Amino acid sequence: MPLQLDHLILAVNDRERSIGFYSRVLGLTYEGEREPFSVLRVTPELVLQLAPWGTRGGEHLAFAMTQAEFDRVFQAVRDAGIEYGDSFRTVGNMRGPGDEAGAQGAGKAVYFFDPSKHLIEIRYYETA
Repeated sequence: MPLQLDHLILAVNDRERSIGFYSRVLGLTYEGEREPFSVLRVTPELVLQLAPWGTRGGEHLAFAMTQAEFDRVFQAVRDAGIEYGDSFRTVGNMRGPGDEAGAQGAGKAVYFFDPSKHLIEIRYYETA
């Protein structure tokens, strides 16, 4: 097996609000509790473990997805009334997606904050 990220522990301020955000807005699957963590499935190989330790926010999580998934999540962001932007510097300008480079090159991205003020990026890569 190649080296890969297995899980990420993310401190949050409100466990229930965060579970709701990540499951309803981003579409992650809530898998239950493994105290002290709330576990959300990101991919078959990666879970996000929410830790109810409190935080000032400031982490940046970037989620790559297909354009169809992006369209669904972006619509969920708008439906939830979440402020977004076309760059990490411009959250709240209600524009997007913007052009941003990621791990796989150039793509389209939108940025917004989760309930604990972590910066969330959703993105897709355009195929030729």
